[in-house]
Amino acid sequence: MIHFVVHEDGDSVGTVVVEGVTAGSPLNGWVMEPDHVIEMRTVSDIPIGHKIALKDLQPGDTVIKYGVDIGKVVAPIKAGEHLHVHNVKTKRW
Repeated sequence: MIHFVVHEDGDSVGTVVVEGVTAGSPLNGWVMEPDHVIEMRTVSDIPIGHKIALKDLQPGDTVIKYGVDIGKVVAPIKAGEHLHVHNVKTKRW
């Protein structure tokens, strides 16, 4: 079963595509390009449609999704943690 989707290698986040992802759950993620599966364990509850960090990120780091910059980390994020507006902000303003 696939629990999250990553657009391409090099992305720092994936998107959860199932309900019920809870802290400590083992997850499978599909990396669409180049088509392979990765495994990780979540460290927090993550709602469907929200992002999961694929690696540890520090304040000031750039978040990459779809191979592009989608924002700046404003609080430390561990691999497997929920990544959302509480720890990432846009660089647009």
